[in-house]
Amino acid sequence: MLSISDLSIRIAGRLLIDNASVQIAPGARVGLVGRNGTGKSTLFRALCGELATDSGRIALPPRWRIGKLAQEAPNGLESLTEIVLAADTERASLLAEADTATDPARIADIQTRLADMAAHAAPARAAAILSGLGFSAADQARPCAEFSGGWRMRVALAATLFAEPDLLLLDEPTNYLDLEGTLWLEDHLANYPRTVIVISHDRDLLDTSVNQILHLDRGRLTLYRGTYSSFEHQRAERIVLDQKHARRQQAERERLQAFVDRFRAKATKARQAQSRMKLLARMEPITALVNDEVRDITFPAPAKILSPPIIALDGVSIGYDAESPVLKRLTLRVDHDDRIALLGQNGNGKSTLVKLLAGRLAPFEGAVTRADKLAIAYFAQHQLDELNPDATPYDHVRKLMKDAPEAKVRARAGAIGFPEKAADTPVRNLSGGEKARLLLGLATFAGPNLIILDEPTNHLDIDSRAALAEAINEFPGAVIMVSHDRYLIEACADRLWVVADQAVTPFDGDLDDYRRLVLTARRAGATDAESAKDDGEGAQGRIDQRRAAAVRRSELAPLRQRIAAAEAEIARINGILAKIDAALALPDLFAREPDKAAQLAKARAAATAALEKAEEDWLEASGSLEAATA
Repeated sequence: MLSISDLSIRIAGRLLIDNASVQIAPGARVGLVGRNGTGKSTLFRALCGELATDSGRIALPPRWRIGKLAQEAPNGLESLTEIVLAADTERASLLAEADTATDPARIADIQTRLADMAAHAAPARAAAILSGLGFSAADQARPCAEFSGGWRMRVALAATLFAEPDLLLLDEPTNYLDLEGTLWLEDHLANYPRTVIVISHDRDLLDTSVNQILHLDRGRLTLYRGTYSSFEHQRAERIVLDQKHARRQQAERERLQAFVDRFRAKATKARQAQSRMKLLARMEPITALVNDEVRDITFPAPAKILSPPIIALDGVSIGYDAESPVLKRLTLRVDHDDRIALLGQNGNGKSTLVKLLAGRLAPFEGAVTRADKLAIAYFAQHQLDELNPDATPYDHVRKLMKDAPEAKVRARAGAIGFPEKAADTPVRNLSGGEKARLLLGLATFAGPNLIILDEPTNHLDIDSRAALAEAINEFPGAVIMVSHDRYLIEACADRLWVVADQAVTPFDGDLDDYRRLVLTARRAGATDAESAKDDGEGAQGRIDQRRAAAVRRSELAPLRQRIAAAEAEIARINGILAKIDAALALPDLFAREPDKAAQLAKARAAATAALEKAEEDWLEASGSLEAATA
């Protein structure tokens, strides 16, 4: 079990984590969430021992291996497969020793350990992971140095997943992935055999891949059971309940304080006044959770709605080399109110297509027809680097409103998310999310007819992504988006275009259909790669392995059933507790129906005790299962 007790961490004088405690059971899949800047990455550094803590304790089971995505992309002449296989340092060390060992006893120990850890299957497992992240069998044999930085970060992710550490820490792993890679990662993490904690603003990943949410807010850690959607519901209920309790306590404090103020000077009441002062001092204030509102994102409406189509392509070929175009023979149209999401693996030409639509690239052949007075706003992640780091949001807005009075410039800066003093913050001091907001506001400043968004969510937290989705849906013009955020696509897009094989084709289905298609293709690719790496052990050996695995599964079945039963019981009791808490939160319940309130309080105590017992049973069974599979 991972245990964090009374942990406090201060960075540059700022208290990020304040006396936080939490316990995470072995095998849990946890999503670590919180607003940008709250200290999530800082907590990861503390878990890895990279950062000294002010106070408190982090305890891990002995011999646990911690895996974290490397900060720098791997490089070199080794093939992708070699880099991934090297991530399992024990296997690599044993294989190296096996080549030089001469002592028969040691040779036997080495071979036994290699067999226990299924070392013979490692190449196939590495191939499956690389395939899932978008590398073909041919790619896996190529030197790592031949790939771009983004693709090499995928190799780093593949190596981390392949090592299967006891505690896997992933910080925004989808930032380097396309939608297809993200869908595969969701599926892989949902079946990860050990403990994983993932920092992510991807709502669908947190709803698909984790079973607990760890919320970091105002320095404190709170663990919620369930997916992100369940967490949102539980937190909303808790906010309402805590606000009611805080109001009741404040009323009680005011009543006690009024008594003290009234009778403190009277000799006959001095003792009672002193007693109430002590009661006030002992009364621990209830801090009502505050549901911080996220600033809206708004896109100015176009001055005029244009007649469709606003863009038409006829037999267009496009790319960077006329001899080998990226996309060929495109015949497409974009209407004035379209919501189009571009799907397809990175490198297939999605960004090339949006550059063509935005007028940033000219076609090699074919015709591109644009509506008269068509205004296009184009947002791409690389444009964040084009912001002036020394200028403020006010300065950037002022450039677009040179003759406007001060008040109007300030008002417009506030409208794009930088009110009052925030407008005077240098860009270099803005967070990634704030820079993205600024760039979105500047790109759409003049009220475009078409907004093109190329990966707009990478630096936005979950609430800001929801605000972006709302802005897209309210915008009366057309929107074309490239995104790995499934939530954004599902919330906004009504047309899907697949960019693949030098063509762009409409996809007849929804994202669930596309997810099934992608996962089926990735599994088929993994099978092909596994066949290419078959070491010739023979069919009988594989049959024996499958038989042994079947026997092992049957032996562990009772433990798994016990865990499932405990989880079902925990879910049942949590449902009961939620209903009791809702009843207890009714106004004036204790005054109107004291007997019913007492019964509810007694029932809550009994349910809490039953929950503790079920959790203990789950922990014991999970520990036994882990020990049996170690």
